[in-house]
Amino acid sequence: MIGACAQAAGLILWLLVLKVLQVALWPVLSKAFGRFAYPISYPLSFLLFGGISWYLGLLHLPVQAAVIPFLFIIGYYAATGWYTREKCSGVWKWDAAFLLCFAFMTEIRFFNPMISYAEKFMDHAFLASVMRSPVVAPADPWFAGGTLATYYYLGHWMMGVTGILSGTPSSVAFNLILPTVFANAAVSLYAVGHLLLTRFRALPVMALFLINPSFIVQVISGADAHGVLWNSTRTIADTINEYPLFSFLWGDPHAHVISLFCQALFIFLMLYILKEWGGLTERSRWICLGAAALSLGVMPGINSWDVLVYAPLLLAVGAIVWYRAKSAEVHDPYPWRLFLVCPVVSVLLFAPYYLMLTTQGVAGIGIVPVPSSVPEFMLVYGFFIVMFWCATLRDIWENTRLLIVLVPFVLTGYVAAGLAAVPLAALILRRRFLPAEVISIFGLAVLIFSELFYLIDGMGDVYYRMNTVFKFGLAAWMMMSAGAFIWLGEWLTERFRDRSLPVWAVRAGAGAIVLLLICAPLAIPDLTYGYGGKTLDGLAWVDTSHPGDAAAVAYLSILPENVTILEAEGGDYKYYSRMSSFTGIPTVIGMPFHETMWRGNDAGISQRAADVQMIYEDPSRSPSLLSLYGVDYLVLGDTENERYSVRLPEDMLEEVFSQNGTIIFRVMAPSA
Repeated sequence: MIGACAQAAGLILWLLVLKVLQVALWPVLSKAFGRFAYPISYPLSFLLFGGISWYLGLLHLPVQAAVIPFLFIIGYYAATGWYTREKCSGVWKWDAAFLLCFAFMTEIRFFNPMISYAEKFMDHAFLASVMRSPVVAPADPWFAGGTLATYYYLGHWMMGVTGILSGTPSSVAFNLILPTVFANAAVSLYAVGHLLLTRFRALPVMALFLINPSFIVQVISGADAHGVLWNSTRTIADTINEYPLFSFLWGDPHAHVISLFCQALFIFLMLYILKEWGGLTERSRWICLGAAALSLGVMPGINSWDVLVYAPLLLAVGAIVWYRAKSAEVHDPYPWRLFLVCPVVSVLLFAPYYLMLTTQGVAGIGIVPVPSSVPEFMLVYGFFIVMFWCATLRDIWENTRLLIVLVPFVLTGYVAAGLAAVPLAALILRRRFLPAEVISIFGLAVLIFSELFYLIDGMGDVYYRMNTVFKFGLAAWMMMSAGAFIWLGEWLTERFRDRSLPVWAVRAGAGAIVLLLICAPLAIPDLTYGYGGKTLDGLAWVDTSHPGDAAAVAYLSILPENVTILEAEGGDYKYYSRMSSFTGIPTVIGMPFHETMWRGNDAGISQRAADVQMIYEDPSRSPSLLSLYGVDYLVLGDTENERYSVRLPEDMLEEVFSQNGTIIFRVMAPSA
């Protein structure tokens, strides 16, 4: 187990890395983004750092060198006297927001740190693989000889390199991923509030704290803590309906969760461009274009589903800017740059990544035969539907023909989609295309698409639309949250226009929020499922539950980079494949369902599983199979003995480790 002092040091150094990156990019963005340069330099610098380190890994250069350009920038601007007390004194609120949200989520992880179920094995395996050998493409820990080019791993890469640079062990870095994502997303959403609201500017951050109506129903029905969380995300039949707060509480730093900070940043950039483009200098416009291209370009590498939603948003924003320039609303010598240049730049920035990606991908688009029922739909998205109906109620009252939009949806049975279509039509017919309206339109449009169509991704006949509703629904949540909370903030501002709170009340309210965020994790029900918490070491539970395996993990972790291990294969979401999951060292085959999804049925996955069993059970076949897969070390513990009738070829195995029932053998060349 990693000691408390080492955990604290890893946490502090992790934050120091993030701060160095942010402070470096701040002056570079200052002219283009003004007062917003400071907050968005948090997520944008992290993306830039991740991109630079990825290219270093591609060239097999030390990834730690990715911080050098940032240190050079800090040195340059420090030498010119840019970092004045005046500049630094007015930015404390952004640091406070970032650190408060980081601390809140770190507390959550402190009480629920274990790498023990769901996709946590996978995400730590990715992280450990990157940190063990940071080259592009990283080794696939569950498919010896293969790489992670079958999956969108860039988010794990960024976090892994941060762990390397800060010297944070992977099992601790695992529990710093979600605080990093949460804080970066929060500061971008807080910037959205400052961009578009004069009061109640923290409201957009509520996107990360909002629960869906199904959560409330589960609480009222008396479900336990696990049931409330789980059932509220399995509301629409045969789909997943995660919302950000669930994802963070569940504690799995999966690709769709890591992507939330990138989504929040991109939403801010699009809204900023819509609002401020006309007043920007040419240099500032190009910087904005570069920021948008970077944040869009990394999306396929972090969570590929996002780009299918946000690329059209970029095109729409680019088209609006182009239209305004043509109508003389905005002077722009290159009005087409966002629409035409930005997408091209975003692709070129990570073209090598796209060319290397070999995932199975999407086979096409299908029409949803059985859409969500209205109760299911409202239990998931009811807050937004009600909010947007309220926001457009006057439009509907003054133009009742908008209700005709419902008719085709009702006649074809897609009533839930129709509930989103009416406010969507009302917002479009306004033809104002204000920032909050544009993001709301897109959020609603994504919901409607998910009700009518699905992407064919090989999930079978029952769960055919699971991923579409899951991944697109989460993106829609982020976009609709931005629009809905901006509208709510405007409504509250108008409502309390003539009422201003005294300074003491504002400070008391801010203090109450801080106290709530610090204390709230203490009140969250125990979700450790017996594994234990109160640590940032996600593998601490293994020391207690499987001491032999914990010692074996420590032994394997110090082996040279290019080794392959053999361990039991026993399906997915289980303790099998634990050595590869905990160390990042490739095993012959692990978590076969995942590998089948990434590589397809023709990758020989079932054959590998059969061969692993043969190695453990048939000494006559073991030598040739061990040689075939290049196995260097063979693990024999309780898991292998439970899974197989073990009979090993003792003449070619040298015992190099043994503790508490777990043995590691080094594979020797067969004797002549």
